Amino acid sequence: MGEAPAFTVDDLQNGYQNGFGFKYKDCETAITIQDKTYVIGGSDDESESSIGVRIFDKATGNWEIPTVLGTKPKPCKGHSAVPLNDDRILIIKKGSAPDDCIWFLEVDTKYVREQKKDLGTEVVAWSKGVRGNVERPVVISGPSGVGKGTLISMLMKEFPSMFGFSVSHTTRAPRGMEKDGVHYHFTERSVMEKDIKDGKFLEFASVHGNLYGTSIEAVEVVADEGKRCILDIDVQGARSVRASSLDAIFIFICPPSMDELEKRLRARGTEAEEQILKRLRNAEVEMEQGKSSGVFDHICYNDKLEDCYDNLKKLLGLDGNTIPTQKSPAPQGINLLADHLISKISNKIIIKCGTPEVEKGSKSLIVLDVSSLKGGSPGRTRGLDVYEIDSFSDGLNDINQLS
Repeated sequence: MGEAPAFTVDDLQNGYQNGFGFKYKDCETAITIQDKTYVIGGSDDESESSIGVRIFDKATGNWEIPTVLGTKPKPCKGHSAVPLNDDRILIIKKGSAPDDCIWFLEVDTKYVREQKKDLGTEVVAWSKGVRGNVERPVVISGPSGVGKGTLISMLMKEFPSMFGFSVSHTTRAPRGMEKDGVHYHFTERSVMEKDIKDGKFLEFASVHGNLYGTSIEAVEVVADEGKRCILDIDVQGARSVRASSLDAIFIFICPPSMDELEKRLRARGTEAEEQILKRLRNAEVEMEQGKSSGVFDHICYNDKLEDCYDNLKKLLGLDGNTIPTQKSPAPQGINLLADHLISKISNKIIIKCGTPEVEKGSKSLIVLDVSSLKGGSPGRTRGLDVYEIDSFSDGLNDINQLS
C-alpha cells in the first residue's frame, strides 16, 4: 500500500510510556489510543495538499489508511499532538498563522462512529479549533407563500449585525450579474459530488439537472464572523440538517389554513394557474411533514404577520425583555512561535513558547483550556479558552513534558 511507513512496528511497540505522542521527526508524530496508533504527518513537502494520517492496529499488526473526512489542515513544518479523552487528538501546528494553528483529529467521536458504520471502513475526521462559542444556527422552513422570506427580512432589518445567511453551492453556471461567493458558490459537479460524499454538506438536492446545497463550511463562515446563521430551506433539507452534526434550532412557519395560503399565492399575481396548484399540492405535503416529522422544535402560525414575528423573536430570545447582544467578536487565533513545548494538566494544555531562559515573572506560558469543547467535524470545534499565565505559577512544577 505505497511506501513503507516511517515508523517500524518496533518503534510503535517500544516507544511509549504514558500514551502521549512521540516524535519521529519534525513533521511526524504518533499517538497511541487504546489498541491503535495514529501516525500524523509524514511529509514536509509543501506540494502535499494536507497532513496525512495512518493507523497501526496493534491487535492485528497491520497498517491501515483511513478515510479522512472534514476540512483537512494544510501541511506545516512540524506539529505537536496531544490525546484528549480517547476520542480526539489535539494538533498544534508549528509556525502557522494564528487562526490556523489549532486543529482536532477525531478518532472515536459520535460523528466518526456513524461514518464508520455508513462507509464500512476505518474513519478519522478533522475539525478546526476556534476560540469561544456562537449562537445556534436557525433553520426556518415552511411552504411557499407562507411568509418565510418576509419574516427573515424583518429579523435582518431589526438586528442587522446579529444574523447572516450562508451562501449555497450550485453546479449551474452563473446568470447575469451573479458573483461567485456572493449569490452562490459556483462549483464543478465532480467537486461537489466528492464533497457530498465526504460529508461536507448539510443538505443538497438535484433541481433541473443541477446540484444545490448548503455546506457546513458556509454555515461556519457566518459563525466565524460573529453572526448567527439563518438557513431558509425546505422540509426535506431541514430533515437532512437535523440528521447532521449541526446543533441548530428548527422552526416551521405554518399558514392559518390552506384557503388562506391559496389566497396569498394568488395575490402575488406572478404565477400561472398550473404553478399555483403545484405549490398548493406541495404545501399540503410539507405541512403534514412539518407538523409530524419530529424535525422541528417549534411551529409558528403566520395568521397576523406582526404577531408571528413577535413569536419568532421570543423563540430566539429577542422578545423585548432581553437586550440583544451585540455582534460577537470574530474568533481570534493564537500567536504561537515555531519553537514551543507542549504539556498537559487535566483539561488544560500548557504551551511554553521560546527558549528555556525566561525571567521570573514573565508571561511566557499559554494555557489552552479544552474542558468545554462543542461542535466538531466536519465543521469547527469551538469552546476553546486561551490565556497566558506566569511561567512560575504554582501548580506547574509537576507538568510532564510531552514534546
